Amino acid sequence: MSQTVDRALTILPLLAEGPANLEQVATRLGVHKSTALRLLRTLHEHGIVHRQPDQRYRLGARLFALAQQAAENLDVREIAHPHLVELNARTGHTVHLAVHEGDEVVYIDKVESRYPVRMYSRIGKPVAITVAAVAKLLLADLPEPERRLLAERLEYPRYTSRSLTSAGAFLEELARVREQGWATDLGGHEESINCVGAPVRGPDGRAVAALSVSAPNVVVSADELLELLPLVRRTADAVSAEYSGQTPPKEARS
Repeated sequence: MSQTVDRALTILPLLAEGPANLEQVATRLGVHKSTALRLLRTLHEHGIVHRQPDQRYRLGARLFALAQQAAENLDVREIAHPHLVELNARTGHTVHLAVHEGDEVVYIDKVESRYPVRMYSRIGKPVAITVAAVAKLLLADLPEPERRLLAERLEYPRYTSRSLTSAGAFLEELARVREQGWATDLGGHEESINCVGAPVRGPDGRAVAALSVSAPNVVVSADELLELLPLVRRTADAVSAEYSGQTPPKEARS
């Protein structure tokens, strides 16, 4: 039975490349045409593949419906939370998870630091979108026209002397974040708070969330916090892999 399942699953990547006829499927599987036909008929009955009028097979609508349903039911917060707890345990600092909703970026999870100093951020609360590291990560992932339109309609309050105060400066920062794959907020929202973050990506490579580590200057300096960037990125990669149903890289599991 396991061999049958393995053969059936091997058909799907082939058809993902485009329609294929019975002979092509049999050749890819290394089986007789009759065996390939039985597998294709079973998959066709379940809507996983579809037989075209030219007798070639392609992926069926049922497969796409199942994929969409699975994606809609994925809870990135539930998947990420154990990783956030581990990151917090290893660093001692506050860890956030955020998502992009409309014109806002909102915290959906938070693990508090182990020291007495607490941050004012709350789950469900929008972030300071023009300065927060998680916001930069999520907005940097938007297509360029969307980034530009959003940047032009945002307001740019001067929270501190390090805040970005114009659409042009914000777009330059997003371009830099998009290229490097990580982001910081070094005193841009609060002079005494620094933050470094990395994106959580879905199966299509798009950012579905962003996580970050934040700490006040009285605990660690900005340079010391930046030393945690490799760990932050490995954590984000591990969450991305689990969210996408992939095996995380070895270094992300260590």
